[in-house]
Amino acid sequence: MTAPPAARPPRPPLPGLGVLREIGHLFALAVSVVRLTFKRPFQWREFVEQFWFIASVTILPAILVTIPFGAVIALQVGSLIEQFGAQSFTGGASVLVIIQQASPLIVSLLISGVAGSAICADLASRTIREELDAMRVMGVSPVQRLVVPRVLAVTLVGLLLNGLVSVVGTLGGYFFNVVMQNGTPGAYVASFSALAQLPDLYISELKALIFGFIAGVVAAYRGLHPKGGPKGVGDVVNQSVVFTFLILFFVNMVLTGIYLQLVPSKGL
Repeated sequence: MTAPPAARPPRPPLPGLGVLREIGHLFALAVSVVRLTFKRPFQWREFVEQFWFIASVTILPAILVTIPFGAVIALQVGSLIEQFGAQSFTGGASVLVIIQQASPLIVSLLISGVAGSAICADLASRTIREELDAMRVMGVSPVQRLVVPRVLAVTLVGLLLNGLVSVVGTLGGYFFNVVMQNGTPGAYVASFSALAQLPDLYISELKALIFGFIAGVVAAYRGLHPKGGPKGVGDVVNQSVVFTFLILFFVNMVLTGIYLQLVPSKGL
């Protein structure tokens, strides 16, 4: 009597398959958030509470970060342009850097580091306490009830915060250029029309809108999937902040490249 053939050992999973699976789940959550945004009933009270909380914890840090950031940009750009003998364009160049790049990046760092970590910790705590499982048993969608208001609140705060950061950064650059580098106020303001254009503001607001949405979705996704009990809450918070930073810097590079290809620079 012949012995049955030995069972084959299971194949090892393909490298990178887990990462692709996580990315797919993240995209699925983003699609669900967009779809459930238009489904009634909308959680207005949760949205207002989250909007006020996120705005209250990000406005002051945004101002405090933007002032030295704008000062460094104004001083560095002014010093560089002075070497080429084009001091009259210092204002326009500084404002372009602040509006197109610095302002959205500052907003993304604050949104992901402050608001995103708070959202992730809140959802992860609810998950390990099995509150979300209880909501599913009662027929309530946790994504519609908890995730959608938070993601929309982060997105709207990021959009409005970008405008505040742009204004504060521009005023800070004006002060440091005129006072520290003996610039001319009239030339600083007049150079706006020579270099800046309205699409520069559009791409800045678009970046802030996309960054806020991505930060909210990533924080919510990690908060919905904690591992290891209470210790896992801290782990997913750290992961959400790091992942959001990596994604936002990559998205910023892509959006900047597309913008520079589609929108020509304004001629002098």
